[in-house]
Amino acid sequence: MSSYDRLYHRMPDGTVKHINPFNGTEVWSVAERGRKPAINRPPEEKTPLVPHEPEDWCHFCEAQYNFTPPEKARVYRNREGKWFKSYHIPAEELSEQSAEFRRVGNLFEIVTYEYWKKNYNYRMNESIRSWKDSYLSSTAGFEHVMNILSLKKRMMGVDFDRLSIEEKIETSDPFFGGCHELLIGKRHYIPGARFQHELWSSGEMTEDEHFQYMKLAVDTIVDIYQQNPFVRNISVFQNWLKPAGASFEHIHKQLVGLDEWGVQMEREIRELIKNPNIYNEFAVNFAIYNSQLIAENDFAIAISEIGHRFPTIAVYSKSDRNRPFEHADEEIRGMSDLVHAVHCALSSQTSCNEEWYYTPFDSIYNTPWRVLIKLRINTPAGFEGNTKIYINPISPDKLAQEMVEALARVRDEGGINRDIRIGFEVVRRPNPLNYYKGNSNVKSFIDDHSIY
Repeated sequence: MSSYDRLYHRMPDGTVKHINPFNGTEVWSVAERGRKPAINRPPEEKTPLVPHEPEDWCHFCEAQYNFTPPEKARVYRNREGKWFKSYHIPAEELSEQSAEFRRVGNLFEIVTYEYWKKNYNYRMNESIRSWKDSYLSSTAGFEHVMNILSLKKRMMGVDFDRLSIEEKIETSDPFFGGCHELLIGKRHYIPGARFQHELWSSGEMTEDEHFQYMKLAVDTIVDIYQQNPFVRNISVFQNWLKPAGASFEHIHKQLVGLDEWGVQMEREIRELIKNPNIYNEFAVNFAIYNSQLIAENDFAIAISEIGHRFPTIAVYSKSDRNRPFEHADEEIRGMSDLVHAVHCALSSQTSCNEEWYYTPFDSIYNTPWRVLIKLRINTPAGFEGNTKIYINPISPDKLAQEMVEALARVRDEGGINRDIRIGFEVVRRPNPLNYYKGNSNVKSFIDDHSIY
């Protein structure tokens, strides 16, 4: 039996048994289980929407800037459409321009400022400390921070008024020097939305907007790593809609600094040591031989990947560079265009998680940058819990077929880059990923691109 047969086997009744080659997760795609809801299907009953401009539907909306912590960065356009990025926006200037994307600290961190402070003696560097002092020295900045703190403490059941002014100021440290960031998009609904399901998601962005969104995430990785020397890896992810874990149905990414690689990456690198070509052999090559190719451009390739609890599309960078911030802008743009195309095909109606994987900062073993888009259209239940066999309602080859058809429709409508090759247009050349050729030098890159 070949290694491929061991990982992927179709039973006579149509059941497909597949095993994740990177972590050993066992998954069955059972034809009779079906699936609901379907991919990219608008609701049968449409609830009318009364537009609000500027939008104020949630705390991430344009009219609610004072409900999020101080802005570490924002991306905006001038009247001629040229893109700019500014850092450390003063409170008095928050509403002076319309931000396309904003970077703020997470109000409720997963890995907290106190975690870094107490476990590693981490402290804000002088640049960030100076920004905090400057922000709090203005009346508008001080009131903004106190209002955000009051909101946070109230939600935690803490009597904010009993804290001293010194305690309140110290408690605001995570807003400025924390390592859990939010990247928030401008809109809640698409322009001209008439119904409540017409949300503005990654797929509703233009290609240029999506590139700026992704580039902001790449730049934020650099900033977090540069400001906190104890960070070994940064988790980048996006939860879209409540079934995927989103607290607000307003587009946003999250970045969380970690002091370890995480179980997934540790397992992958153990397998990588055994087989340095594992990502070519068991991802793209496997997809070539098993009708699971979806799309590609000159810089990235998208496949339906086996062995996931949820139907999963993987977008792999073809670059010989292994961390997002080591990629040239044209390589980031190539990844962005392909990820954007997948989201266009899914539309805002499909709940999904977007997860980034790349070589950890202190790893000498090179892994490719890849983005997994996991469709949250099924719910693991008791069977999965006591067998650790997961039921995925769409087989990988069926998912690839559906995505190829959806992408072709979107391209015909002019929604994605026509340079993207879809389905049988994809070049079936083995070993297209060049990650193993990389010779990364993180320190020199960080030093050259530091903003602090």
